[in-house]
Amino acid sequence: MTPVNGPDARPPVVAIVGCAGAYGRWLTCFLSERMGLQVIGHDPALADSLSPRTLLQRADVVVFSTPIRDTPAIIESFARLADGIEAGQLWLDLTSVKQAPVQSMLGSRAEVAGLHPMAAPPKTVTLKGHTMAVCRARILRWQAWLDALLEELQADCVEIDPQAHDRAMALVQGLVHATHMVQAKVLCVLAADAGGLPGLHGLRTTGHQLDLAVTGRILSGNPAIYTGIQFDNPHMPAVLARLAAAAAELRDAVADGSSDARTAVAERFLQVPAAWFGDSVLAACSHDFERMGYLQADLQDRRFISVYLPQDRPGSLRALLDVFERLGINLASIHSSRTPDGKLHFRIGLDRLPVALESLRAAVEDAGIGLVLDARDGD
Repeated sequence: MTPVNGPDARPPVVAIVGCAGAYGRWLTCFLSERMGLQVIGHDPALADSLSPRTLLQRADVVVFSTPIRDTPAIIESFARLADGIEAGQLWLDLTSVKQAPVQSMLGSRAEVAGLHPMAAPPKTVTLKGHTMAVCRARILRWQAWLDALLEELQADCVEIDPQAHDRAMALVQGLVHATHMVQAKVLCVLAADAGGLPGLHGLRTTGHQLDLAVTGRILSGNPAIYTGIQFDNPHMPAVLARLAAAAAELRDAVADGSSDARTAVAERFLQVPAAWFGDSVLAACSHDFERMGYLQADLQDRRFISVYLPQDRPGSLRALLDVFERLGINLASIHSSRTPDGKLHFRIGLDRLPVALESLRAAVEDAGIGLVLDARDGD
């Protein structure tokens, strides 16, 4: 169980507690397929999974990928069961709250680090493009191996103290989720009188679309994750109290309707926060908002073709664009994106079509460089 960096070192056996969950499944594939490690697991949902005792006896690294509310108690039960055999192991957890799980892991004799990948399990092979919070609580001999794991994950890693992490997550996750959960509840009550979601979509703004995308993402996810972030982060009651007080202040001012109330709202809710953000941050945020607006406009374009390039090699995109040039087709936009199952593709907006859409589809596929996933001519 000793991590050795030499070429003759035995690769560690990694055990995942909660291996049947979304992140447990993703991490199993990552560790086994990308890093070539032996992965074992325990999960109450799997009748044939290893028992906790067997898992502890065989593992070098134990990863707890379990529901937030249950994680501290699960860790403590494993520490009691281990009864010293965990000495020399590395224990990690993947929950959205860090202080309680890390504290529970420190009750064992293992080396300890808390991890928080701040994204749902991706459809890609790594966490590239996503952030990972790293709380190194007690790391000695496993330092080099943990560093290698984080490098292989390709996340943007942020080293942080568990308590500071939870305080920040109450704002980064908890506040954002709370406001959109409230929006969802209000929409359920009031949207029907405004034509429902289709009626609102017809009068959409960029802000409405962005908000609805976040709200929809939350509603389509696992409720236990979002309730866990609200209920199990110790900093959330204070954040929600501030949110409720601010909403009540705005409500009362609007109900008052006086010029003084308008002035107060402009100052307290707009001018003071704007000064706190600062000009450079506001300019960057405004630019990001405009870019999202342009992107949404491009993705709403009904004349487009989406092409998957199975051979990801230099020159593939150029070869694809040569087809459009040969047919005299001008491009309105081009964006790389991913399908729901994770395939990278290019969505190409078309300015006009001097040839039939089926001719374009055939030309792309006959060239042998891409597979057309979808194509439309404004219908």
